[in-house]
Amino acid sequence: MTQQAISERVLDMIPGLETVFWNLSVPQLVEMAIRRSEGELASNGAFVATTGRHTGRSAEDKFVVENEVSAGKVWWNKNNKPLSQAAFNTLYGRLRAYFQGREAYVLDAVAGADPRVSLPIRIITEYAWHNLFARQLFRRLSPEELENHHPEWTVIAAPGFTPDPAIDGTRSNVAVAIDFVKRLVLISGTAYAGEIKKSIFTVMNFVLPERGIFPMHCSANMGPDGDVALFFGLSGTGKTSLSADPNRRLIGDDEHGWSDYGVFNFEGGCYAKCIRLSPKDEPQIYSAIRFGSVMENVVLRPGSRIPDYDDASITENTRVAYPLDYIENAVESGIGGHPRVIFFLTADAFGVLPPISLLTPEQAMYHFLSGYTAKLAGTEVGLGSEPQATFSTCFGAPFMPLPPTVYSDLLGRKLREHGARVYLLNTGWTGGPFGVGERIKIRYTRAMVSAALSGVLEKAETWTDPVFGLHVPVHVEGVPDELMRPRETWASGEEYDRMAHNLARRFAENFEKFADSAPAAVVAAGPRI
Repeated sequence: MTQQAISERVLDMIPGLETVFWNLSVPQLVEMAIRRSEGELASNGAFVATTGRHTGRSAEDKFVVENEVSAGKVWWNKNNKPLSQAAFNTLYGRLRAYFQGREAYVLDAVAGADPRVSLPIRIITEYAWHNLFARQLFRRLSPEELENHHPEWTVIAAPGFTPDPAIDGTRSNVAVAIDFVKRLVLISGTAYAGEIKKSIFTVMNFVLPERGIFPMHCSANMGPDGDVALFFGLSGTGKTSLSADPNRRLIGDDEHGWSDYGVFNFEGGCYAKCIRLSPKDEPQIYSAIRFGSVMENVVLRPGSRIPDYDDASITENTRVAYPLDYIENAVESGIGGHPRVIFFLTADAFGVLPPISLLTPEQAMYHFLSGYTAKLAGTEVGLGSEPQATFSTCFGAPFMPLPPTVYSDLLGRKLREHGARVYLLNTGWTGGPFGVGERIKIRYTRAMVSAALSGVLEKAETWTDPVFGLHVPVHVEGVPDELMRPRETWASGEEYDRMAHNLARRFAENFEKFADSAPAAVVAAGPRI
């Protein structure tokens, strides 16, 4: 399809545009963004933008149009709020009017490295730097592929357009609205670029299960022998850091599918947290931040423009996006075989979970549905003196439009078919909760990951945790033995027991919503209260 034909298609969707910039190169987009005063270059060459009031996803402002496609399928909840077709049409009409006489930047790309199941997409953005972000995150097309590109889904991102709840039926002045009939996503009122990435992830989570493909919020890497490992976990648990292993090849850092052929990356880039980024602990990520990378809300030192990764004055959620080939020894194809080892990462700020434990398939489904981690006391208003348990179903509830058991059943089926081993890995605290104990050292975590990947832990002697029913290795090379028995690391065993039963109760209360839909063996695989 020619550039003129692309422009005509875009003008059909948004008539009245003054100029359409189609599939610009990285240097062109950087130049455009600087010309438009959208940001500046850091000393390392990366483009840096600030996103204003919204420095993270607006999870409560995500809507799904209620229509003949979505009505009987979508898991309606706070992350998938229904929006009427009429309200969506009004929002779309007003957004189109907003674009009159403005510029727009268009990217044609695909989501999904496996061409047998990839999703052709089009991203239309108001900001040049948003288009640069999308270009680095999604899978790029060759000139020949662009000629034959026919997008199945379109995302329109217009941060400058402000929805009006009284007119558009939205909750606030931000809206991320998905229409599964029009195959269209509208993002308005927020400049946080992650909304673009996650809207397509939500779409993939809707369309792939019907094809028997398990969509996963996880990172993935590959060993020298081609063995694949997956890392599931919520933000801050170490998903990106642990998968960026210099001894293994990175398939992807965040979103993947598991088909009958193996694992494939949805994206062509990475989206890593920058806060307290260290060249010692995360050398691959640190080295990937260069010209072409896009940093969000990272503070630059005046004059030198050297990034200050320790400065959280704008937000703790500082981010960088870069193409996968900026990571040395990445898997260029984005495709691997069936996983041999799977890690569920949790940063347990209560300090009671073992540092690593082997899960049965039923326990794996239980912990997958639970999606546990913990927020730290004092980091948010209202958290009080103790950590707050956080349960995000499937380790990514905001992006799962279908009922959770759809995804957990796919996990169970894949485990049965391919025999992958699943480990629960606590990257959080030991010896007491946050503020009392200490965080498990990353070198110990890496030693446990290495032992699991090598197969050593399959035959290791284990003990069974009496509260959580977890099978914990007695010894892991390079890790102090006392760490493997969390109760022994606490000054008071009685205080440990109190905290452990407290967390177990929270698990049980959270899982009540799955009691009628999950298999009985999965329900029974939870903690023992």
